[in-house]
Amino acid sequence: MTLRILYGGTFDPIHNGHLVVALHARDALHAEVSLLPARDPPHKGPTSADAADRARMCELAVAGIAGIDVDERELRRDTPSWTIDTLRGLRGEIGDGVPLALLVGADSFLGLQTWKDWRALPEFAHFVIAERPGFDLDAAMSPELAAAFGPRFTASPRALHSASAGLAFRLRQPVTPESATELRRRIAAGVPWQDWVPPEVAGYIVRNHLYGAAAIPSGHL
Repeated sequence: MTLRILYGGTFDPIHNGHLVVALHARDALHAEVSLLPARDPPHKGPTSADAADRARMCELAVAGIAGIDVDERELRRDTPSWTIDTLRGLRGEIGDGVPLALLVGADSFLGLQTWKDWRALPEFAHFVIAERPGFDLDAAMSPELAAAFGPRFTASPRALHSASAGLAFRLRQPVTPESATELRRRIAAGVPWQDWVPPEVAGYIVRNHLYGAAAIPSGHL
């Protein structure tokens, strides 16, 4: 079966860096990737754009891109976006035999012990950890995290397809300059930002005056 990867985040807003990571995971692991925008991320403060706007921007960003879609299940919940609840619900739909993985950044993985029922997560999905070049994940892991995940690491993408859950894989992350925090700052400050997002997303931000965006003369998007 084809590996399905869930790439979660606030996507506030989605930018080219997010797409580069998603495309790299799709191609390197021969997988299908679903962007999973969070409604109420427990580990972050309130989002700058509401759920409907963030979901629409994700849809615009991936429209026409093969192997990448948007899963809005967390936006439809009234409870915080606990990953364990998302995985349990998804497994109830697709069954236990489909290979499933969570794509997370190294920083998020290192904070995994703060997640709800974190030790149970590998029962439902693999972990694909996007690492920056030169970052030493082994040295950064706490002893407890290393003990829980050390035996799970594999260097084989094929292994992620052969088992439905339970493994961890390091994925070297392409270097990109974009960050959502800096993007929001640029938009609010009125400095150039449009080349950080797909044109359709830039247009949506301007039309809806998100993040303090000012109108841009016709023909500049």
